[in-house]
Amino acid sequence: MNEKKILNKYLIDNNLRQTPERYIVLKYIYKISTHFDIDYLFEFISKKEKISKATIYNNLELFVKAKLIKQLQFNNNKILYEKSLNKKQHDHLICTICEEINEFCDPRIQNILNGIEKTTNFQVQSHSLNIYGKCNNKNCEK
Repeated sequence: MNEKKILNKYLIDNNLRQTPERYIVLKYIYKISTHFDIDYLFEFISKKEKISKATIYNNLELFVKAKLIKQLQFNNNKILYEKSLNKKQHDHLICTICEEINEFCDPRIQNILNGIEKTTNFQVQSHSLNIYGKCNNKNCEK
């Protein structure tokens, strides 16, 4: 199912209006290939569309509830978002110096989660792993 169909279903199921602005915001979110904050998204959309920051902000909350995006908060307390539909399991490496965020996927983590389910009789629905440290980027300085 694509993001527009999921949004339609969520809006109908929750008796919410299907406004053009919601679809515009969602369309631009799914063009972004990295983590983003509301300022980045507003700037990105404003280049092509006339839309308020408040409209974007309100729709971000709705998209989180619809599980179309994830809200992330790392050590600097800045709220970031990433699209979540069709995203493979991944975790984050966060540099505490330059604040660069890199995604990684290690299949062993899924094996650990499967083991947790077996030994604890607990069904894992999601997980979050954020590893903090210093990146090896030459431009990263303390």
